[in-house]
Amino acid sequence: MADKSLPLKIVQVLPALNSGGVERGTVELARELVRGGHKSVVISAGGRMVEGLVAEGSEHIEMPVHRKSLMSLLQVRPMRRLLTELQADIVHVRSRAPAWIVWLAWRGMDSAARPKLVSTFHGMYSVNFYSAVMARAEHMIAISNCVKNYMQSNYGVADQKITLIPRGLDPAAFNREACTPQWRDALFAEYPELKGKHLILMPGRLTRWKGQEAFLDMMARLVRLRQDCHGVVVGDAEPGKQHYYDELIAQRDALGLADKVTFVGHRSDIAAFYALAAVTCHMSNKEEPFGRTVPESLATGTPVVAYDRGGASESLNAGFPQGLVPADDVVAFAVRVDDLIDADAEIKLPENYYLSSQLASTLGVYRRLIAQR
Repeated sequence: MADKSLPLKIVQVLPALNSGGVERGTVELARELVRGGHKSVVISAGGRMVEGLVAEGSEHIEMPVHRKSLMSLLQVRPMRRLLTELQADIVHVRSRAPAWIVWLAWRGMDSAARPKLVSTFHGMYSVNFYSAVMARAEHMIAISNCVKNYMQSNYGVADQKITLIPRGLDPAAFNREACTPQWRDALFAEYPELKGKHLILMPGRLTRWKGQEAFLDMMARLVRLRQDCHGVVVGDAEPGKQHYYDELIAQRDALGLADKVTFVGHRSDIAAFYALAAVTCHMSNKEEPFGRTVPESLATGTPVVAYDRGGASESLNAGFPQGLVPADDVVAFAVRVDDLIDADAEIKLPENYYLSSQLASTLGVYRRLIAQR
């Protein structure tokens, strides 16, 4: 067996470090690895999260691993040289385009000296040759049971090659204290329409499948039930999709919600919004692999209402099953939000949704693989 006291050198590879659940998960795991005395290296095409990653003790190597193009194959040899130089224990891929580069590079290395190869399925990838590279790793991590079942049904991955590890969150970041009086005063100064209202939070990138349109329909019904609430949409449009934001604003105004729903754009203080909100909403119109917003909000003590499907359903079942409503039932959703605004919510988020558990489980995967060498 591998010595559990020995520090490891872990290389994580993903397309870029701008925003999103995969990116945040990578940065958080890197930070926890450093705190645990391990060496952390992240390879990506760069982005706004690099500065924080490096400040927390990881090394970042910029490399164009993000392009979904045959031109990316030009990066295979440089990646092989880099992995040889780094002499890492583990290389952990988190997305398909970089996974192809890494797998082709790794396959050409000396099998006795190369790092062990791990992949995380962050989603239910389309079933084709391109996606199948994620199943070529020596071991795979699934972020939820619905993802694990998808891997087994569509890629034939054996049960012993999959470890279920939910994305962990940092309790130091997601708690009631995130919403300080100074932060709240600054928010109300910027958005005075929020003061004195029960805030109904809708976090997530502005994209059609996240459900912002359904949220606006739900708010139109909710404000007919009560006038003391205000919707807050946190998130910005994806690059090149500003038109969707314009559509949402037009829908909001057509529903008579111009003074009832505020769009605040991309925010780095989402934990404070969770802690301030009366209810957080999760309304994705298809199965979401995990749904970070559910456990993050629950960790701050704020109840969540979500459709009963996908990874969001799993985490809500684990921590606050009262928040589940039938999928796509906007009427039931509004009624449940109304009920929870004045209720005393009993929230119990299990330990396996926290970073300490994720780190221990992930290190367990790494060490078991190394022991097989």
